[in-house]
Amino acid sequence: MRYGEVNHDDVEIVSICPTANAPSCFFVKIFTKGAGQPRDSSVSPQDRKLFAGARLRRLRLQQALTQTRMAEDLGVSVSYLNLIERNQRPLTAAFLLKLASVYNFDLRELTGDDSDAVAAELARVLADPALTGISAGRTELAEVAASAPGVAAALLRLHALHVSGVTKQQSAAPTTAGPVERVEQLLRDRRNHFPELDAACEALADDLRLASADLSAAMTDRLRVRHGLTVRVLPVDVMPDHLRRLDLHARQLQLSEGLDASSRRFHIACQLALSELRPVIDAALVGADLSDGAEDRAGARIGVQVLANYAAAAIMMPYGRFVGSCEALGYDVELLQARFGAGFEQVAHRLTTLQRPGARGVPFFLMRLDRAGNVSKRLSAFNTPLAQHGGGCPLWAVHTAFDRPGAIVRQVVETEDGGRFLTIARTVRTFAMPFGSTRPEFVIALGCELAHARALVYAHGLELDTTPAVPIGLGCAACARTGCRQRSIAPAGTRLRFDERSRGVTPFRFEG
Repeated sequence: MRYGEVNHDDVEIVSICPTANAPSCFFVKIFTKGAGQPRDSSVSPQDRKLFAGARLRRLRLQQALTQTRMAEDLGVSVSYLNLIERNQRPLTAAFLLKLASVYNFDLRELTGDDSDAVAAELARVLADPALTGISAGRTELAEVAASAPGVAAALLRLHALHVSGVTKQQSAAPTTAGPVERVEQLLRDRRNHFPELDAACEALADDLRLASADLSAAMTDRLRVRHGLTVRVLPVDVMPDHLRRLDLHARQLQLSEGLDASSRRFHIACQLALSELRPVIDAALVGADLSDGAEDRAGARIGVQVLANYAAAAIMMPYGRFVGSCEALGYDVELLQARFGAGFEQVAHRLTTLQRPGARGVPFFLMRLDRAGNVSKRLSAFNTPLAQHGGGCPLWAVHTAFDRPGAIVRQVVETEDGGRFLTIARTVRTFAMPFGSTRPEFVIALGCELAHARALVYAHGLELDTTPAVPIGLGCAACARTGCRQRSIAPAGTRLRFDERSRGVTPFRFEG
């Protein structure tokens, strides 16, 4: 049915869902009375009507619009808009389509995708052993997510801080948030997506393509002509402790010869972003809580550098072309490397940023780990404890990837809260180093919820509905699984039980 074939007053929106083959597209599920016909009494009002007042109000405020201004733009009365925001009127097809055309909203932002995900996160929070005895139905959680998204976000953040505190008891790490932690929190709050910066990078990338088919040459020439900076590659012994250095006295961007081609391209793009997009980067940081007394400037500097790196990836892999390639190639990271002249880690990083309304990609999380399980990078397009606090479970195949350099290791895992994910992991090559030097080793881990995994080439050959998932945790101190043979310590906050007459599969028997 096409828009316009029915009387809009006889239509109510039930749901809007992404298509199976193209996550950036969607179809509308509607209920229609038919001309002059009564509604089907067998369909409950909750199944027919779409109420999205809280989400509409949130989107209106994000656009800095008053109710009067929005009502004028949409051609409705202020009182009618007020009733919709108070969930006393459902969204009609005419209103919803007018809203999408005027403000270019992603319709799914109004029809429950985000609130459903938040409701699922709240359900996982209630599965925490510390909240045993407290229950809430899915409908109740959905109401909280839809009508009070700020409260829901606060609860999720408090729980994340709780889990983080429990995990850090294992390593006695300080719980005070420093500048790095505050920047990481900013990325989590924004779901690692900065739309204005992405749009500016896409426009810049289009200009560069017109100048030259060779991106590195185009960026080098632009730095020279517009900013008076030349790019110079220097020997490793001249820059033993630097990969990139801006020498303002010599007007040079100096790069180490130890960088491969994709890394040199990335660093040139990073400098170009700092030279041309600094106002956009600064605007993206407005309102972010990056200050803490004496470390004020440290947090701000880290934030600028993180967003400059974000911009460099966005220049090398412009949003529209990159999302289209992801969908065409099944998110095959190595083929995306070849198409965009980027490194494995650079492509993996870019995959976590695909949250543009109307053109969303599969939401991924990313971690970079060393052999000891230390995590030096965490990025995520969605909220999950695994992305924020995971990495310390030896049952997760990310650790075995070190034994298979260059090979992609895939695994279906299930966390203690019931989350199921398809994850892949692969070692990454660092910059070239002189013989005899200690070479850093890292593994990049990428994961997405199993519900999105069918779009990935890495799911081929797997029966996602029936494939057994490996039970993993966030680390022994934060994991309450009782029968794990890999357990090294009892969970934090539990009491050990000893029985001299028996020995279990693990010496750590415990009770809450």
